[in-house]
Amino acid sequence: MAFPQDNLAMSASSGDALPSPVLVVEDEPLLQRRLQQVLIQLGYAPSELLMAESLKAARDLLATRTVALALVDLELPDGNGRSLIEELRVLEPSPGILVVSAWSSEEAILGALRAGATGYVLKERDDLEVSLSIRSVLRGGAPIDPFIARRILELLPVSPATSTPQTTRNEHDLSQRECSILELVADGMTNREIAERVSLSRFTVDTHIKRIYRKLAVSSRVSAVQEAKARGWLS
Repeated sequence: MAFPQDNLAMSASSGDALPSPVLVVEDEPLLQRRLQQVLIQLGYAPSELLMAESLKAARDLLATRTVALALVDLELPDGNGRSLIEELRVLEPSPGILVVSAWSSEEAILGALRAGATGYVLKERDDLEVSLSIRSVLRGGAPIDPFIARRILELLPVSPATSTPQTTRNEHDLSQRECSILELVADGMTNREIAERVSLSRFTVDTHIKRIYRKLAVSSRVSAVQEAKARGWLS
């Protein structure tokens, strides 16, 4: 069943259609207002944002509304947001689901991703990085916080068949600069932090990382680091 409020909103800044409404599940008032402001800056109208401070409030809203995007905290007054993610994932069509949480434990990360979360970003990130993660979900991406990506990589087994370093290089191999940047990515640093560390502009770092993705035929930070390790280019 379609509801009038499910119509696409138009971004005032870019003219792009924004899927709406958006469900924000966050019990801390300051964080709730912060996420609301980030979404408004992306082009959403306040009327397109559904705010819930608990699992019960979120479920009450979902009983009468369909949502196109959900920002979900894990630690809520009446339970773990993971259960709500599981419920959202079975909807047809299922919305994009971005976890915005302070939790960074193995159990929280893997539990949310296995439940069906599209992406995971830590609350400590600034508004720009949270905004970029939301944009990625809206475009069909699966954004993972750099720190979370590093934790996931630490949990992945190293395949003996691919752990031997390759000595032959070609035009698809990474340059020394690209390897240096990818090492910082593996350390969990954001593009902004990398730019400050290596004294490059944020745009230049973004360009290097896109080139790394293209050379390695991957589409995420986790996959890039994993592939580079498999080729013996990262320790």
